[in-house]
Amino acid sequence: MFYVTMFFRYVAQYMKTRLEYRADLFVELFSDLLFQAVNLIFILVVFDHTDFLNGWNKDEIIFIYGFFLVPYAIFSSFFNIWDFNERYIVKGELDRILTRPIHSLFQVILERMELESLFGAVTGIAVMLYSGSRLDLVFHWYDPFLFIMLVIGGVLVYAGIFVMIACISFWADARTSIMPMMYNIGNYGRYPVDIYNKAIRFVLTWILPFAFVGVYPAAYFLGRDEWYGYSFLTPVIGIAFFSLSVFLWNEGVKRYRGAGN
Repeated sequence: MFYVTMFFRYVAQYMKTRLEYRADLFVELFSDLLFQAVNLIFILVVFDHTDFLNGWNKDEIIFIYGFFLVPYAIFSSFFNIWDFNERYIVKGELDRILTRPIHSLFQVILERMELESLFGAVTGIAVMLYSGSRLDLVFHWYDPFLFIMLVIGGVLVYAGIFVMIACISFWADARTSIMPMMYNIGNYGRYPVDIYNKAIRFVLTWILPFAFVGVYPAAYFLGRDEWYGYSFLTPVIGIAFFSLSVFLWNEGVKRYRGAGN
């Protein structure tokens, strides 16, 4: 309950801060929506030249993209740790974090949250409903619960990977550009993995499992029976990667000796 209380207090303070500059908030919402629209237009442009992409039609690809947006939006709202190395290690702000009686990762997550990114989840659900209606998909009463479970699994996959990357800073505190590169690799998860060669498919499934954020869980709702096993592995992969990331974080904090002078 202590952590739940602290979460809502952080959220309350964040909302007070953001609503102080409402124009800036609306500009950010508009820019996020524009970014998502550009990605959707790219898919539409591709299908102007072909009806199928390795057996996937346009509406199926759009459905996968819509699903991808939901866990990605939640991840983007709470795991903005792309600048962890420079801000918390190089500049020494982790020293401040470690003086408080609350887990350091929890503090970093809440300090860097951007709740306006949650709007992307609404966009993703709208895209899924649109493409699902065109595909005549049939949903069962239990599908909303499975949807939530699969989304949480996708969020944990993304969070686990990027927390582990942030943990590198505990062992090598030099500035690094690996975060932007990993964000670009993560975008491959919003397309069917069978359009890539076997090596990339293996990496996106077992090494950097971004496929479990988009195509694998979405395959369940699209009725792709051959991928059901991967769909239901999503929460397992998410829990495994996030648990490993927390373990590495705790070990890294033990090695941390301060920013020095």
